[in-house]
Amino acid sequence: MTTTTAAVARAAHAPFSIEPVSIEAPRPGEVLVRIAGVGLCHTDLIARDQFIPIPLPAVLGHEGAGIVEAVGDGVGKVAPGDRVVIGFSSCGTCPRCAEDLPSYCQSFPALNYAGCRADGSSGLDVAGERVSGHFFGQSSFAGLALVSERNLVRVTHEDVPLDILGPLGCGFQTGAGSVLRSLDCPPGSTIAVFGGGPVGLAAIMAAAIRQCATIILIEPIAARRALALDLGATHVIDPADGDLAAQIRAILPQGVEFALESSGREAVIESALASLTSHGLLGLVGVPPRPDSALSVNIAALITYGHRIHGIIEGDSDLDTFIPELIDLYRAGRFPFDRLITRYPLDRINEAIAAQARGDCVKAVLIP
Repeated sequence: MTTTTAAVARAAHAPFSIEPVSIEAPRPGEVLVRIAGVGLCHTDLIARDQFIPIPLPAVLGHEGAGIVEAVGDGVGKVAPGDRVVIGFSSCGTCPRCAEDLPSYCQSFPALNYAGCRADGSSGLDVAGERVSGHFFGQSSFAGLALVSERNLVRVTHEDVPLDILGPLGCGFQTGAGSVLRSLDCPPGSTIAVFGGGPVGLAAIMAAAIRQCATIILIEPIAARRALALDLGATHVIDPADGDLAAQIRAILPQGVEFALESSGREAVIESALASLTSHGLLGLVGVPPRPDSALSVNIAALITYGHRIHGIIEGDSDLDTFIPELIDLYRAGRFPFDRLITRYPLDRINEAIAAQARGDCVKAVLIP
């Protein structure tokens, strides 16, 4: 066992506590990674608050990046000293994984949300108390993370700052992948992005990469609207100015071909549907406010206009190909995600959560 420092979630809606945590040596197929930085994601907070019912106490964190410290038996993908980004877990054998769609792995909930290995064990404890780990196969709100080999992507470029790369494993790949892969927006197309957080602004950058003709961001925070215009948006909308669909149709009377909704709020999703042109496609990535949240969908409109709705997980990303693609786009100056990041020490995680909630920063990255 090795001791590290971690942010521990002990109760729903309660602050994280910074505690020493014991972590096992890697088992076969596992890798021990020293974390250089880990993104703070809304999914971590809904797990703490039990929307995802991981047993508490738990070490969360699923946007880690760092350096390999040790490897278990049979690991051949990485070696000690390698720089890595850590992504989500997938089985590698089910039909979806075989189609290079690991984010739709048929074992995704068990592998990413259960807080334990497949055999029910956890590699973490605090003074002999079992602590849930293996969140998204990593639990990287800590100085060290015990990671599944399949989760890892080697970073071959030494000129990129390792500590900010972790969000490529979830939030940034979700936004960018939604545009580049899930919706596959072609050049010259039109898109409205609802929500200017990390996912939404990554989608704006991806729409600019795809050379979409009209790129609209709907976002209540003025600083984020201004940033979106810098990152490639052609128009921005303040929801306080009135009906969203009407504002979008004032720009594009026929409506948009694509919409991406990142808030999860039912009324916003309905506005996104109402903004679509014929055969328009709506992608959903936002977590709803409640597990029983539901939509009111006009079926006649769907069959009259051919509107389509696509639930998106992790931007349809295949980690081993898409994360290197995003890093290459960053190095070329075409995906400047570093402009969204504010660094915080891990022991200031609760301050970082408050800052994100206020809109003071777009994406907090925690440095152990």
